[in-house]
Amino acid sequence: MSPEPPFDAVKLALPHLRALKAYTPGLQPSEPGWVKLNTNECPYPPSPRVADAILREVGTDGASLRLYPNPSSRPLREALAAHHGVGVENVCVGNGSDDILNLLVRLFCSGASPAGFTLPSYSLYPVLVGIQDGRSEVIEFDRSMRLPIDRMIGSSAKVFFLTSPNAPTGVGFKTAEIERVLKEFRGVLVVDEAYAPFAGEDSVPLLARHPNLVVVRTFSKAYALAGMRIGYALAGPDVIGLLDRVRDSYNVNRVSQAGALAALGDTGYYGRVIATIRDTRDEFVRHCAEGRGWFTYPSEANFVFTEPKDGRGRTGAVVAGSAAAFLDARRILVRRFPSHALTESFLRITVGTNEEMLVLNQALEAWAHS
Repeated sequence: MSPEPPFDAVKLALPHLRALKAYTPGLQPSEPGWVKLNTNECPYPPSPRVADAILREVGTDGASLRLYPNPSSRPLREALAAHHGVGVENVCVGNGSDDILNLLVRLFCSGASPAGFTLPSYSLYPVLVGIQDGRSEVIEFDRSMRLPIDRMIGSSAKVFFLTSPNAPTGVGFKTAEIERVLKEFRGVLVVDEAYAPFAGEDSVPLLARHPNLVVVRTFSKAYALAGMRIGYALAGPDVIGLLDRVRDSYNVNRVSQAGALAALGDTGYYGRVIATIRDTRDEFVRHCAEGRGWFTYPSEANFVFTEPKDGRGRTGAVVAGSAAAFLDARRILVRRFPSHALTESFLRITVGTNEEMLVLNQALEAWAHS
């Protein structure tokens, strides 16, 4: 008898998944000593109330962990509804905002029903569409980063994802511009507001007037809870009902629910954190744009997208790669996006503490004169 062929799980997988290129997150170094400015995490710890709430939830013996969490995250939904001035029927909580985005793709995207998004934007969107074996409809920005309102309105997409403030540029879009899209776009417009706490405007006030709007938020950035994976959607009751149909029954663990609830209650602490980050950001933008003469987008997020110039005044993908490598050699992590012509010559730099930004600025000066 001929030997049995070896088991090959890859051949058993669906063809579209065999061809899928997975999302690539920013590097997470395992050893200490890095200035980590590559994944837009908050540089400051969460509110002290978060740790207290977690300890209370777990207890001294951890007995509560044998029980399933609240299946709908009801207390957190109620707190989020009060925080945003909406009804509890307008809130769905997820295992990070990525969970919410995944559910929205599951609901509205297929080969026949495309999902739209801008380019550049959050690079997870096409991955989620690929997992669904769906079809993408991409609208590209030009260097001005003006919102392509008419093209968005004319899109055939059933669901359209708009990151505002945009990632990776940090550019925020006016509420009035987003409302123009909502009035005429016939699909669901998802405004992904991961960085909205750092911006001057947001889309939450539009929810009452536009049932085709979904606002997605996260606790990862402004609330310094990236490690706990908490996100949520704000939308009309019909959309929330659909999300509840397709999400996992216990999609958010009890520890994360308790921590997020405590964070949401400490508005004074987070108001100070957000103000500090915005001040540091604005100073760094001025330093890059005016002090160094680098083209830098005005940022409404907790990061800065800047186009470095070398000592000879040159820009481009090679120059940006040189700057990133120079920083990496000095244990400073930033992020590059070399796969698109609009982004290949830039660095995306998370706003760190003032001490971290001083180290960064000194290193960039050394690179420019090297």
